[in-house]
Amino acid sequence: MIDTEQIKGTTRQVNVNVGSEVGTLRRVIVHSPDSGLGKVVPSKAQDWLFEDIVHLETMRRGEYDIYLKILLYFLDPAKVQGKLKEIDAPDAKRAFYKPGHPDYFNSDKVIDPQFLLADILLDETVKMRLIAAICAVERVSYQMQATLSSMEPVELSKTLISGTMPDKTMIFAPIPNFIFTRDIGITINGHILLNKPAKIARTREALLTQYVFYNHPMFRHLRDKIIEIPESEHHFLLPDGEKDYKRATLEGGDVMIVGKNHLVIGISERTSAYAVNQVIRILFEKDVVSKVSVVKIPRKRDYMHIDTIFTQVKKNVWVLLGALSRKGQELEESDFMESLQDVKVTDQLKIMQFTREHGDRPVHFEYLEDLLEDISRNDLGCRERTQFIYSGNNEFPFGAREQWTDSCNLLALKDGVVVGYDRNDKTAEAFREKGFKVIRATELLQKFERGETSPDKIKDTLILLPSAELSRARGGSHCMSMPLLRDEL
Repeated sequence: MIDTEQIKGTTRQVNVNVGSEVGTLRRVIVHSPDSGLGKVVPSKAQDWLFEDIVHLETMRRGEYDIYLKILLYFLDPAKVQGKLKEIDAPDAKRAFYKPGHPDYFNSDKVIDPQFLLADILLDETVKMRLIAAICAVERVSYQMQATLSSMEPVELSKTLISGTMPDKTMIFAPIPNFIFTRDIGITINGHILLNKPAKIARTREALLTQYVFYNHPMFRHLRDKIIEIPESEHHFLLPDGEKDYKRATLEGGDVMIVGKNHLVIGISERTSAYAVNQVIRILFEKDVVSKVSVVKIPRKRDYMHIDTIFTQVKKNVWVLLGALSRKGQELEESDFMESLQDVKVTDQLKIMQFTREHGDRPVHFEYLEDLLEDISRNDLGCRERTQFIYSGNNEFPFGAREQWTDSCNLLALKDGVVVGYDRNDKTAEAFREKGFKVIRATELLQKFERGETSPDKIKDTLILLPSAELSRARGGSHCMSMPLLRDEL
């Protein structure tokens, strides 16, 4: 019998509020690569939304564990400060990083959904309902459902995520994209927007997330602030050819809260115009924000979400892909659509901004830089010149190559301090040219351990994570994070 005290300790309610992309990060949901990632096979990789198979041990020990230590040093330093040698000793067998293990770091500031899942599975009613729902989705036999019902919470949480039983038997597909916690939900001020993934491979992620947010004591006070996106009530009657256009699909990589009253939403390969319409209507009705900018990007696999195209580095600094910027392509004004219902799938960028007061009269922006400069100046009150850092330093072919390995997909730990991948050399060069320091995460951790510097002293810095395996998964640090709490700017 597993001691349930191993998975308790996160039952208190926590403050949840995000009003920007760059306010100092205080609480975040991240998911360490689980065993399911190591079970992706070439024949199923694309079905499971991976471009390649990864080496799990390297991804964990050599890359993601470093990401976790950076997050903990900035958000919950008592968990790691002065302990790295002990944490990473070979005989420790990564126990520090394993949810449910007695030596797991168990932070309420850097939180793994697997840990939260094990917590809610202590409730027999929740456990039975969740198992039944997942077994229905995965078409699991009645006998297997009974077997799952007899499992202890820690092991059951692993199985529901990885698809693998404790004896290594695979009973359903893994959900390798669960490391991209940005896509499961978004904090918008004090609300949680639960997302609706476009691909069947991510259905279980959405279901697990829904149960965690509605049933974990940590979020009990948010029940009336959880927003779910409704489908069209006649969706099931539509001809097959129209279902994709009318479906309500939205993933968190297409949502950014850039100011307390301003949300940016992308229409992309994964997020439909119908869903964006629904979100705008709900957010305006609930008075969550007063302004929503919609950025429609080309529906291409190499773009996927808007956060693969641009993210914010500092109040007045953005990193973006040159090909979709003023420097990249000129757009004809006549191509702009007057409403979201008219948005078609084209290879052009289109930007519209809606306000609660004038929802029927959107403002258009011709270039991405125009929108980002407007955010920096008018939403964040910057009087300094807005600066843009381009993927690959906007040099051919490095802009496209490095965007593919997430040069534009950065998580801000605080204003001006972001986490990126070490393989994007030209983008790092562009950061240096704009006056930023660039440092490898391993080197920074050693500086922290030796007392040579501390997170509060770090300014205007790009922190580089090892990324040989993480980059194969097609998602950067922005994708691998769901911020729950940031300081107000």
